[in-house]
Amino acid sequence: MPAPPPIFPVTYIELPDFEQHVLANGLPCYHINRGTQDLVRIEFICWGGRPYEKHPLVARTTAALLKEGTHRHTGSDIAEQFDYYGANLGAPFQMDTGNLAMHCLNKQLPEILPLFVEILCEPALRQADLQAYTKRKQQSLKEDLSKAEVIAYRSITEYFFGTDHPYGYNSTTEGYSLLQQEWLVEHHYRCFHAGNGFAIISGHFDEVTTSYIHGELARIPNRSEVAPKIPPDIVQTPRKIVIPHTQGGQAAIRIGRRLFPRTQADANGCYVLATLLGGYFGSRLMENIREDKGYTYNISAAYDSFRWGGTFQIDTEVSPEYVQQTLHEIQHEIARLRDELVEEEELQMLRNYLMGSFLTMVDGPFNWAETVRTLLTEQLGKEDLASLIKTVQEITPEEIQRMAQRYLQDEDLWTVVVGP
Repeated sequence: MPAPPPIFPVTYIELPDFEQHVLANGLPCYHINRGTQDLVRIEFICWGGRPYEKHPLVARTTAALLKEGTHRHTGSDIAEQFDYYGANLGAPFQMDTGNLAMHCLNKQLPEILPLFVEILCEPALRQADLQAYTKRKQQSLKEDLSKAEVIAYRSITEYFFGTDHPYGYNSTTEGYSLLQQEWLVEHHYRCFHAGNGFAIISGHFDEVTTSYIHGELARIPNRSEVAPKIPPDIVQTPRKIVIPHTQGGQAAIRIGRRLFPRTQADANGCYVLATLLGGYFGSRLMENIREDKGYTYNISAAYDSFRWGGTFQIDTEVSPEYVQQTLHEIQHEIARLRDELVEEEELQMLRNYLMGSFLTMVDGPFNWAETVRTLLTEQLGKEDLASLIKTVQEITPEEIQRMAQRYLQDEDLWTVVVGP
């Protein structure tokens, strides 16, 4: 039997280029022309998420109702048109942005793209659709609030940022009842236009296709860019919160703190630190609390960032009788990061995992387009991703320990436990 091929660690990742064009209406348009199939994806991204809304829940509701019809086409008409041509339409709401995305075969663009622009620019935002959406969301919220993990997540993010912060407030049935149609119309007019966002075109397309896409996207109106509304930071002392909850058999645990966006100097180090602690199957929390102790099926830690802030958070669900033991082991693993240097073998395994995940980010035009969208919405560039890759390759055990000592002190971490 022949010997298997040798295994080499990934030491270099070539980040693809992406071109920027400015259309006649002033819309920045980024091209990722890397595919092999005649398939194109177009996404419009505007500064229309939570930091830009005047009333709670308006940003998400406006984005959700875009597909429900225009002044010339009903929601059913739109769905049938996209289905007939095998195209796809989505409104993937992000915390900071409002998005509308489509993909289809290049030859179907004349049938699909004009309708896409119509949906983007002329949504009906009807009162009847708002009422139906509100009813659905209130029902789903009622179901969500029966789950301990949902209550824990909502609670800890509220403690991180405060109830008046766009990243901190939570949806309520009363909040959905207060929504007004004119609020959605105003938010759409103010945010969804060429002067307040950008577009990303990805896939495989020639000059003729490019010219056609540019012509259609140039029909999007241009108005003034919208300024965010970010309240001052609140000063709170982290503490342990226990929320009784009798539904379901498990207790939910959330531990974490508020951090900063990826533009901050220590962001890359915090990303590596969180991944080492609980960001993949071979992480310390998984090895200890799942594999060794058997307290839970899944536990994770992550550093998440937005345009105007970030969080570090550990989350898991365990049987009530294991809550205290799990909290003890989490604290033990955090203390190990502060007190002991990571061994080189473990650090190399982490590097291999992260380099593999970076390869996924550049695998194909659509994955790379999503990565570029994330970079642009967080005010970053390709050089910042290259810097993160360099940090993963070069970070030392001493630097990881300093990150843990700086950002994972017990007195800086909130703990929320929801369960019986």
